[in-house]
Amino acid sequence: MLKTFLKPGWVLLLIFVVTFSYFAFTVLAPWQLGKDDRIVERNHLIAQAYEADPRPLSEVVDSEGAIADDEWSRATLHGRYLADEEVLLRLRPVSSGAVYQSLVPFRTDSGLTMLVNRGWIAAGEGNTVPSIPKAPAGETTIVGMIRADEPKHASAPIDQEGYEQVYSIHTEEVASLTDTKLGHDYIQLSPEQPGELTALEVPQLDRGNHLSYGYQWIAFGIMAPLGLGYFVWSEIRERRRAREEEAALQAATSTDGASAPTAGPGSAADSALAAGPSTDSTKETTEPAAAAESTPRADTTPSRRSRSRYGDSKPDFYEKIRERGQERF
Repeated sequence: MLKTFLKPGWVLLLIFVVTFSYFAFTVLAPWQLGKDDRIVERNHLIAQAYEADPRPLSEVVDSEGAIADDEWSRATLHGRYLADEEVLLRLRPVSSGAVYQSLVPFRTDSGLTMLVNRGWIAAGEGNTVPSIPKAPAGETTIVGMIRADEPKHASAPIDQEGYEQVYSIHTEEVASLTDTKLGHDYIQLSPEQPGELTALEVPQLDRGNHLSYGYQWIAFGIMAPLGLGYFVWSEIRERRRAREEEAALQAATSTDGASAPTAGPGSAADSALAAGPSTDSTKETTEPAAAAESTPRADTTPSRRSRSRYGDSKPDFYEKIRERGQERF
């Protein structure tokens, strides 16, 4: 029985099930559950930020302009836009369409300059840069959310249609283009603030389906070994039934051989030979012989012999074995 499960098909199936379950438990389920944890934490921070009043920028960031407490905290900035140093975030999809986002440095009264995302404006025909209103001049006060700096994009910035354009909000890269020292993180402008284009929407406070997806991967990791166990049990059961049928067949064959009639010394054939030759008897024996020669010889396979002797009342074990062999192989 062990040799059956050492065949390449069973070995490959075992390797696949073990590998799948391992990745389901260690990679796929943690990936979805981790996304759910991050979304829950983000939603909590956003809800907390809107419940609290905006705080001065110095309480939200450190001296280098990096997030001091939590992302999404709302801050109040007083100073002025450096409108001539505007940079565009190029063709990032918003509301199912390609848009340009305006990134403008904002110099505060404390001397710290923060990059401000003023929002978006839809791209023109052929993804051209539309007419973008300039940020207001002079001193002003704005409110926005502190956002974490994005990783640097693999694509280099381009200078096109009169604007420096980047593919990610990476403050160090923008600082090199504008020749301005910027804080480490940036401000996302809130709606109805000076300089706003179309403010970016705050993510919906919905955790999505990541938790259920994580549980599904755990369930799949459990079901795969159970399925393999079911296949092994089915194979063992099938082979046990085949052995039982073969044993029954052998017993039936032995019984058929023991009950077959045999001719003895005192049989009717011997009496006929002792009676001597006669014309009538010769004719009678010649006609059956001729009839036998003209009749096709009966099939001598065990299955046919069993059926001709017992009819359909006795199970055809030979036929069953052939069917079982076809099902297994």
